[in-house]
Amino acid sequence: MSKKSKPTSARDARLAQARRDQQAKERRRTYLLVGVTAVIIVAIVAMVGYAVVSEADDREAAGDLAAVKEYDYEGGNHVQGEIDYQESPPVGGEHNPIWLNCGVYDEPVPNQHAVHSLEHGTVWVTYDPELPDSEVEKLEQALPDTYTLLSPYEGEMPSKVVASAWGHQLALESADDPRLQGFIKEYRQGPQTPEPGAACTGGVDASGVVSQ
Repeated sequence: MSKKSKPTSARDARLAQARRDQQAKERRRTYLLVGVTAVIIVAIVAMVGYAVVSEADDREAAGDLAAVKEYDYEGGNHVQGEIDYQESPPVGGEHNPIWLNCGVYDEPVPNQHAVHSLEHGTVWVTYDPELPDSEVEKLEQALPDTYTLLSPYEGEMPSKVVASAWGHQLALESADDPRLQGFIKEYRQGPQTPEPGAACTGGVDASGVVSQ
């Protein structure tokens, strides 16, 4: 009997060793899977955290737009002649049938034409004529090339620099106010625009003369 039991014992030992080897492989696979999963989770958490921080940084860089004043005006009301606007600078309402060409002006522009440009999705930045040239240059550099207006304003304003879009206006503290970029990003061709994508060229210049 003892001679027959040896092969059996050896075979059992080999099977037991094979099971142990298999179990060890399964443990290594499990550890590897857990490790990879943990790395992925950490990466996702880091990405989400970065996105949240970046969004917060963007909001801080753009400034808080809570001070933007809103007005309710319907578009499409075209009239001729001078118009007495309730807001100064105006932000909407009746306006001339011809819009003001977008761009930078070193003299006041006709309100009734500028308001038409607002209807097309333009942001109009006005400033006190006494604002230093260095501040005006900062405003010029801050504005995109299209759908923006920059001009001095001779009427009464709530601050030295004012950003206006159709139905929206923000009094800025200076040319360095970070809210200017936030206002442009939010309202240039923004959802408040009555005629988004309408022309910003081919209108009139500061003197009210149609450009050729």
